[in-house]
Amino acid sequence: MAGISTHVLDNLTGWPGAGMRIDFSVLEDGRWKLLKTLVTNADGRTDEPVLAPADARIGEYELAFHIGDFYGAQKLAPQALFVDRVMPVRFKLFDTRQHYHVPMLCTPWSCATYRGS
Repeated sequence: MAGISTHVLDNLTGWPGAGMRIDFSVLEDGRWKLLKTLVTNADGRTDEPVLAPADARIGEYELAFHIGDFYGAQKLAPQALFVDRVMPVRFKLFDTRQHYHVPMLCTPWSCATYRGS
C-alpha cells in the first residue's frame, strides 16, 4: 500500500491521540499549499489516508500537528504548555510505490516523529 498515513500517540496518558487536528500541505511552485485538514479518530489515526495511493506524487509534503489545541480540549495539560503546534514535519516522497507513515508521539512538553511502517 502506497500513500501517506499518520497516527498520534499521547505519551502523557498512554492513549491514542483522539481528536487532534492535522493540516496536510504540499510544496508547489515554491509555496506551501494546504491540501486538507484531518482530525484523528478514537484510535489516534485518520479515517481516510492523509494521501491516497492513487494521488501520491514525488515531492515535498508537510504535516502540522495541533498539539496545544489537543491538550487544551482535553483539559489535561498544565498551564505551562511548552509544545503548541508541531509545524511543520516536512518530508519527501521519493518513490510513489512505497508507503510513508509519519507517526507523532507527544506530550505537552515534547514530541517525536519518525518514518514508520
